[in-house]
Amino acid sequence: MDLRLVECWSDFGESAVQERLSLARRVFFSFHHENDIWRANQIRNANVVAGTHLAGFFDHSEYEEANKTGKDDTRRMVLKHLKDTTVTVVLIGTETANRPWVKYEIAQSLAHKNGLLGIYIHHLKDSNKRPSSRGPKPVVPQGVEFPAYVWDKDLDRFRKAIEAAGKRADALRAAK
Repeated sequence: MDLRLVECWSDFGESAVQERLSLARRVFFSFHHENDIWRANQIRNANVVAGTHLAGFFDHSEYEEANKTGKDDTRRMVLKHLKDTTVTVVLIGTETANRPWVKYEIAQSLAHKNGLLGIYIHHLKDSNKRPSSRGPKPVVPQGVEFPAYVWDKDLDRFRKAIEAAGKRADALRAAK
């Protein structure tokens, strides 16, 4: 159990924690793994979301293993991690918009009626301590809301943007 949840349990009681967890958004993160894993980990380590296993971050080795065994395994892995999410955050680096798996993840997110949010991460440093150049935002069908902003470490802004994307998903799902 996450230490923050234990502290919250003792301060507010089990029912308050259960209520907060029921309101939390499950988020899937899409990004160019090869180029941007280091940058994505900086977002993951910001602790905006309750536990990386709940947040749609999956281990890089899991992605590599699925890729080795074939496209069907990679598709299954993506669908497994998209399950029960309401928001997809696309971490946008230099080449993200052109990556086939990012396109697939966005298409599947839209099929699941997830709200989208883009975060530009090009200015964050990679493992060699170098930023990259800003890439284009991935293309989505006309009429799909896909706001994006440059990551600025403002966790409150990020939480609010995730919640706004979640409300868009709620509206899509209610419209059926």
